Amino acid sequence: MNRSCTCPAHSHARALQNQQTTINNNSTSKHHDKDYEYAFEMASSTMRFGEGVTREVGQDLVNMKAQKVLVMTDPNIAKLPVMKTVIESLKANGVPFVIYDKTRQTRAHNPDVFVAVGGGSVMDTCKAANLYSNYPEADLLEFVNAPIGKGSIIHKTLSPLIAIPTTAGTGSETTGTSIFDYKPLNVKTGIASRKLRPTLGIIDPLNTLTMPRQVKIASGLDVLCHALESYTALPYFERTPRPTNPAERPAYQGSNPISDVWSLEGLRLTVKYLARSANDPLDKEANNEMCLAAAAAGTGFGSAGVHLCHGMSYPISGLNKNYKHPEYNVDHKIVPHGISVAVTAPAVFRYTGEACPDRHFKAAEISGADISKVRKAESAGPLLADQLTKFLSDLGVPNGLEALGYTKADIPALVKGTLPQHRVTKLAPLNTGAEALEKIFEDAMKNY
Repeated sequence: MNRSCTCPAHSHARALQNQQTTINNNSTSKHHDKDYEYAFEMASSTMRFGEGVTREVGQDLVNMKAQKVLVMTDPNIAKLPVMKTVIESLKANGVPFVIYDKTRQTRAHNPDVFVAVGGGSVMDTCKAANLYSNYPEADLLEFVNAPIGKGSIIHKTLSPLIAIPTTAGTGSETTGTSIFDYKPLNVKTGIASRKLRPTLGIIDPLNTLTMPRQVKIASGLDVLCHALESYTALPYFERTPRPTNPAERPAYQGSNPISDVWSLEGLRLTVKYLARSANDPLDKEANNEMCLAAAAAGTGFGSAGVHLCHGMSYPISGLNKNYKHPEYNVDHKIVPHGISVAVTAPAVFRYTGEACPDRHFKAAEISGADISKVRKAESAGPLLADQLTKFLSDLGVPNGLEALGYTKADIPALVKGTLPQHRVTKLAPLNTGAEALEKIFEDAMKNY
């Protein structure tokens, strides 16, 4: 157990009370230790929310004095009403643009503004296109998180980017992260920097009404884990090393008082509205609230970061043998991102509960648990795990890793694929090496 276990903000209020004075003194002294962080920053994209607000994008581009706009989407979204609205708005305002609905080089077009219309994959791809068009000589791995890439710092101010999400899940319209599959290692990795944040996120609930039920569930489970992981992440003042230059402070800084507000609201909204949204496509209130949940949790984890569920999800998706999730209109095998993070969630939070029991109790309470008679700190993780198991079961989520085609024989490969995800796993409230990851993966083979 690392030092965060004795942080006063993360310690169980009814346990070890005689240690509180010592704990408080220790945490205060860390702020003066040159190795420990002492500050956090809060930044987010400008967000605009409202039904029908997509039609304003043309005026936004005029206001930006855009001369050469690249609109990025995918072949499925290109056929939907949202793209018709975007194109009509751009044409009505005389904005010159080109549409990319498949992967292509953007450097030749040399756009001055980017517009992403789609889910997390589209928005993240658009962020990467923006980055590399501004660094035309850079190698692909130049800015990719270490140890997979070089992890170089982005110093330039990138071109403006407007993100228009069509799913209520990734929160990519608010964050400075771009995640992608790196085929040579069969893992997901990414780039994280405040410079990648969209200039504007246009959150229009009308654009998510047509999501298939399974896409809604997977997207919503990503919101759930964003909220839970950011709220239970290592506190910002436990992170080391302290940067020598504020520009080097990472995008993912650890839990902090402001990210907590957003993360808890994202959790509350998801628990209340995800099932309603998934089960009734005509429930506009639930659909709208899930859009807000994605943005809230995105703002929270965009500052605090995520940890084990996401770190472990990347090899789960990347090492997929033959699993193809229902209702996904793709021509290849796929474990949707939200499913890959959620299947390990009960096992993860059963494991991390001892590190910050108060936070696990709070999350369990928001998830519907009665904590009034719970006295033991060690009950926090299992209590939250039980609530999550019920939540996943009620939604019909695949029952653990076995349902995705994995066996215990695959655990070493899954662990090997998780270990390079240090940018997120280091934010877990407990130190998590290969042995602990093996136990969590084994626990996640079946959830209910």
